[in-house]
Amino acid sequence: MREANVMLLAKSCLLLLLALVAPGVLFAEETVCIQCHGGQPGRLGEPVNLWRQSVHAVNGISCHSCHGGDPTDFANAMSPARGFIGVPKGEAIPDFCGRCHVGVREDYLQSAHGEALGLGGPQCVTCHGNHAVRLATPDLINPQDCTRCHDYGRADEIKSAVVETDRMIADLEHSLEALHRVGIATKEMRGELFSLRNDFHRLFHSVDVEKVRSQTADYQQKLGKIRNRGAAIEEELARRKLWGGVVVALLVLGGILAMLLHKAYLDEERR
Repeated sequence: MREANVMLLAKSCLLLLLALVAPGVLFAEETVCIQCHGGQPGRLGEPVNLWRQSVHAVNGISCHSCHGGDPTDFANAMSPARGFIGVPKGEAIPDFCGRCHVGVREDYLQSAHGEALGLGGPQCVTCHGNHAVRLATPDLINPQDCTRCHDYGRADEIKSAVVETDRMIADLEHSLEALHRVGIATKEMRGELFSLRNDFHRLFHSVDVEKVRSQTADYQQKLGKIRNRGAAIEEELARRKLWGGVVVALLVLGGILAMLLHKAYLDEERR
């Protein structure tokens, strides 16, 4: 009985931790798709293991989000009547992913990559993977992956053009998260940054070096405005911290002086 209670407590703590750290994962794990396929060996269970490592899992994007179906009903989980659309063929993948990534699909179809769709050119999963979808960063542009299809030279130019701006975005995300943790309202700035990041990452998909270079300065200017607002808040916090320290020091000094005066008074009384 005692062991059962300990296990129940441990499970509750784990669920609470998941809810706090990755609420999307917790919700996604509740679907019948995960419950059924998650325990299966081989090709039937592999997609679940890959998905758990993905950025989709972190953000609560589960099987039914892409493949449709009913995630609450074992019998109808894969029913076309409940919207199940299964796995798309290669040329249909941009439209499949583009239901959510609308802007990226548009830029991709207008790019050299998109023009080669159906002619051996890459589509979404060629670069991003299918179930183990990785966070979109410049690291996806690398010699190992790009040279599967073509020379790395032009891809390296694209990466060089975006890496500094992407670093600015990452630094800003960390700064705003730090401000949020100390109770500062950063929702508006984080929303602006999220929108800018998505637009900038959409630009990658044009695979047009000149276009990326010409628009990067504009993105950096907008990011700079958010950074300045965050820096002003950090400066104000530092000023408050300094004055807070001064007040505490004065209170301590006042306490010491009061103790010395009290001691001097007692010494005088004893005489």
